[in-house]
Amino acid sequence: QVQLVESGGGLVQPGGSLRISCAASTTIFSANAMGWYRQAPGKQRELVANITSGGTTNYADSVKGRFTISRDTAKRTVYLQMNSLKPEDTAVYYCNADWSPYGVYWGQGTQVTVSS
Repeated sequence: QVQLVESGGGLVQPGGSLRISCAASTTIFSANAMGWYRQAPGKQRELVANITSGGTTNYADSVKGRFTISRDTAKRTVYLQMNSLKPEDTAVYYCNADWSPYGVYWGQGTQVTVSS
């Protein structure tokens, strides 16, 4: 069983920055992809960004140029650096690990609130 633990969420003003982290209980190098999803109240969970085993990154159009996903395989940690935050970025952010066909795993989520 893979465990993912997110941290770093909080309250930030519009235009501010925040970095959230996802620590995995096992090596992440072999995962097909590691990613961040978010879910705002009343909305479906959506992909924010992911990074494949080969290092390719993908971003939702709404965050391109503002968010950066990265990983530290030695620390078994994936990061999401969020800059120029907007109120519409407010959501619970979930870490995801795709180890298909063996399993897909989720963290418990971390709240990010962008408000003045």
